[in-house]
Amino acid sequence: MGLRDAEEYKAGLRDGRRIYSRGKIVDDVTTHPDLGIAVEHAALDFRLAEEEEHADLFTWRDLNGRVCSRYFKKPDSAEDLLNRREMIERSTRLGGGVVLLIKEIGTDALFALDLVTRQVDEAHSTEYGVRLAAFHEDCQERDLTLAVAQTDVKGDRSLPPSQQEHPDYYVHIVEEREDGIVVRGAKAHTTCAPYVDYLIVLPTRALGEGDGDYAVAFAVPVNAEGLKLIASPFGASEGSRFHHPVSSRHRLVDTLTIFDDVFVPREQVFLKGEWRFAGALANTFVEFHRFTAVSYKPPLCDLFIGAAALLAEYNGIERASHVREKLMKLIAYTETLRGLSRAAAHDCRLTDHGLAVPDIILTNLAKFHFASGYHQAVSWVQDIAGGLVVTGPSEEDWLNPETRPHIERFLGGKKGISTESRLRAFNLVRDLSASDFGGYHELLALHAEGSLETQKITVLRDYDIGRCKELVKELLDPVG
Repeated sequence: MGLRDAEEYKAGLRDGRRIYSRGKIVDDVTTHPDLGIAVEHAALDFRLAEEEEHADLFTWRDLNGRVCSRYFKKPDSAEDLLNRREMIERSTRLGGGVVLLIKEIGTDALFALDLVTRQVDEAHSTEYGVRLAAFHEDCQERDLTLAVAQTDVKGDRSLPPSQQEHPDYYVHIVEEREDGIVVRGAKAHTTCAPYVDYLIVLPTRALGEGDGDYAVAFAVPVNAEGLKLIASPFGASEGSRFHHPVSSRHRLVDTLTIFDDVFVPREQVFLKGEWRFAGALANTFVEFHRFTAVSYKPPLCDLFIGAAALLAEYNGIERASHVREKLMKLIAYTETLRGLSRAAAHDCRLTDHGLAVPDIILTNLAKFHFASGYHQAVSWVQDIAGGLVVTGPSEEDWLNPETRPHIERFLGGKKGISTESRLRAFNLVRDLSASDFGGYHELLALHAEGSLETQKITVLRDYDIGRCKELVKELLDPVG
């Protein structure tokens, strides 16, 4: 098949999957008043692949001449990584600054599994790589959507999985059969799970010898028996486009993902007890996924720059020195992020079998730069915008003929700018930075794709500090 259209994608989600939202079972995720917004947002992926303006970027021809989603192409060069970065940035920009994430994160996992299953096969004479290749081909051929369930709920974080009071705090194997395995446990923060075709499940951490049952990686359809999703209600704002110009149309959904004795066919098991490779798989996935992360962040930062500049103009303060300084800092923040993400692609390393891996140091520096500076960037936008971001009138008052004249008269700004335009700009800033949706993104900035501490650890672990020490020693050498 190669490519599906948006309607075929949505039809595939009506498959009896078990999703709960706000205490109720969801009959049809595509028509649900909240989750359906996320489905329509994600469907943009399929529309872009069809549109003449974008098709060259979002599709490619495989070795059989079949037109497929470019997300499934294994990157084998810096050019491939740059194309991938551009796909993610462009689709996020067209999605109102909200990443689509129905193929990006899943293919990050496929690439990581491609690297690590080769190592496991070599060490244990297993056949995980063959299974993975077949699954990858199936995803590409059927144009499937994928989410990744990696973060276990963890329980007492000071203890390894096998020592937890509750054995199901980490997903683990409870039964092995000739034709597959049965798993139990739960994963948290599983983004997009309600509206994808398959979940790819990965370990969340390095494991010890006693944690073999927890060293498991596999793929499973979202409608698998025993798989249950409890959707988070946070990260969206109910209301109109007037009040919520972004979150009323663009949405991500995270779930608590429960594996209640879920059977996984043998062909879709990619790690089963090889505990020494759990940490390597977790880390390898994160490095690919952080590159995805720093590729989808700039469009949101662009909105910060645009909203701040527009409201500075509407408020008549665009020439104020402190405003110009804050705009310059927002630009520097955004373009440093964008530049580091491109540099990570340019400086990629090629593995022995030709897979291009984004530069680890530059990827983590980009993510650290974004996360550590996000709240400051938000404060600059809010400072320029002003207090009406959170004290402005409601849409109902704007539409009321008794109150609208007063709003028109007293909430106008710079001459020539309509009051409505100014109110809508205030509402955009509120939606991005002071709403449920805005709060969701502030927390994501810190914790999604790994916390600030994980980026620090990675940079310090992988950077060649010894090279710098040798340079100093050479300089201090009295003989040299």
